[in-house]
Amino acid sequence: MKTATLTFAAALVAALSAPVAAQKVLKVGIGLSDDHPQGVSVKKFGELLSQKTGGKLTVRLYAGGALGNDVTMISALRGGTQEMTVPDSSTLVSLVKDFTVLNLPLSFQNEQEADALLDGPFGKKLLDQLPDKGLIGLAFWENGFRHVSNSRKPITKAEDFAGLKIRVIQNPLFIDTFNALGANAVPMPFTELYTALEQKAVDGQENPTATILASKFYEVQKHLVLSRHIYSVWVLLLSKKTWDGFTADEKKAVQEAAREATDFERKTIRDFGQKAIAQLKQQGMQVTELSAAEQAKLREKLQPVVAKFSKEAGEAPSKEMFAELEKIRGKK
Repeated sequence: MKTATLTFAAALVAALSAPVAAQKVLKVGIGLSDDHPQGVSVKKFGELLSQKTGGKLTVRLYAGGALGNDVTMISALRGGTQEMTVPDSSTLVSLVKDFTVLNLPLSFQNEQEADALLDGPFGKKLLDQLPDKGLIGLAFWENGFRHVSNSRKPITKAEDFAGLKIRVIQNPLFIDTFNALGANAVPMPFTELYTALEQKAVDGQENPTATILASKFYEVQKHLVLSRHIYSVWVLLLSKKTWDGFTADEKKAVQEAAREATDFERKTIRDFGQKAIAQLKQQGMQVTELSAAEQAKLREKLQPVVAKFSKEAGEAPSKEMFAELEKIRGKK
């Protein structure tokens, strides 16, 4: 009996003194609020990752630009001082030119086309270029079709964009897009946008309805036009330095959690976006839509922008993307 007790005690001491696997906390920074579908989906990714790794890998969300804007956070990932972020794909163009094609105006007809393109060989080819830049692209998340709001006037025709001072993403394609419509494009970090709208430093901005609602732009904007001028996509990014420190099992868990979180994110933001228009109207925004004829005028005005940036990205990725979209549409 004494021997058994000693054996048990020795086993207990050994168990207690055994090294405990260190928990790794991944800091994920976003510019949006924590209750935006993007923030909710980051939390979901964290839950999935913790489940799959037995708590060895966990996520801590820093929302509202607490760690900086998209550009500075991408730099932090490359330097290894931050683990993850979810920027707009347009902010990666300075690192990988081919990402330009995703934001070409009026390219996608619906979300399903975007899913098929981004989840297929073309999307993989884009993500495969990121490791050389110190980044790992885990998945494409939906931001959605972008629309224009402003505080000055309703927009019912293509000519109504003229003269408006519109905040845009810090990206040449977005700047040229709105300048081509006769607006005055003002590049600015998202984290500075609400204040700029409130102080009338800019007349308006362009974002999906989910972001317009979650960011409470209805408090400082009166008019919204459902322009669908650009389909916008986020990239779930991880620092390559962080990735290289993972075990094979951890890498597998990260990839699985990213896939499952992507399905969750797309459903969440689409559900939210469908409800957002009605809620924006309830908050006092006047919502207009462009007729088919006016949408055609918009397309005509933006054709030079499409041609310019298709060429700048390189003819190969542009032709490949549009060829892939034609295949996708042919399968419907």
